[in-house]
Amino acid sequence: MASTNSAAQSIKPNGIASQDQIRAATAVSTASAAVRITDLRKTYPGVNAVDGISFDINQGEIFALLGPNGAGKTTTLEILEGYRDRDAGSVNVLGFDPQSEPDRIKPLIGVMLQNGGIYPTVTPFELLDLLSNFYPDARKPEELLELVGLTDSASTRYRELSGGQQRRLALAAAIIGNPKLLFLDEPTSAMDPQARRVTWDLIEDQRRQGVTIILTTHFMEEAERLADRVAIIDHGKLLALEEPSALRRNGGSTVRFSGPDDIDSAELEQLTSAAAVLVAQSGQYVIDTEDPIALLDELTTWARARGILLDDLRAGHETLEDVFLRLTGHQIRE
Repeated sequence: MASTNSAAQSIKPNGIASQDQIRAATAVSTASAAVRITDLRKTYPGVNAVDGISFDINQGEIFALLGPNGAGKTTTLEILEGYRDRDAGSVNVLGFDPQSEPDRIKPLIGVMLQNGGIYPTVTPFELLDLLSNFYPDARKPEELLELVGLTDSASTRYRELSGGQQRRLALAAAIIGNPKLLFLDEPTSAMDPQARRVTWDLIEDQRRQGVTIILTTHFMEEAERLADRVAIIDHGKLLALEEPSALRRNGGSTVRFSGPDDIDSAELEQLTSAAAVLVAQSGQYVIDTEDPIALLDELTTWARARGILLDDLRAGHETLEDVFLRLTGHQIRE
């Protein structure tokens, strides 16, 4: 269920959006907001971890919070979960203030941590059986083990599970209490592609049941597949907030190709139709342009003169990863 707020269409990710633009784009009625953050701030010695961000999260949507390591994502989530106090601003989660009313919120949320939190010698069944005692309407451990594909590993010690199995168990633990709001921190890290797609289906099923989901991920494909809206933050500031397709569509055109890893990006920048050059990773090049047809002609002529074979040459709108890298100036890091 993608947001249709017309004000959101005015945010252009080719620059940092103003706070007024972001507030207008994220404004929803109190009745439809599962989370409301206004001018949230958190400071550590010498660091503004969260620097005045504001946005709302609609009930029943999947909301992706993206940013490099150290951007302020974890601090923001911990404040929403009631595990860390804010310094300033207001926060409303499911109608409660997580700082003054944490006991009202915690029975209503599920949290999937990125790492740790599970005893190494516990088995999946033992963990879920224990957690089921803390919720009045808990799902049955056997049901969840089957749901996440761990029935055959129900008696295996946690430390003996694969990384992907540990992540699936963490997801089962997060949803055992039938939460209204689900926090998923890097939910598919360490999973193989097949397990990742099965987990995406499970997450989308939670959304179909009306659960609001806040997701962090370093997989841009995951954010594009799952999220109704994406917020990009860095250095504690909100840089952009939009539907994934709108972020890509508004971001302009690119030409991308694979080639030798010793191509001088300064030479590519000299092409008349090139606006900027990004070396996404070794041997992977992305060129921003306002005229992709002209750039393709220039680029192939340049490559032929130097005897360089351009592999996987394609033109189109920016990917979500392109937008992320341009706004934050960081490589995506695991």
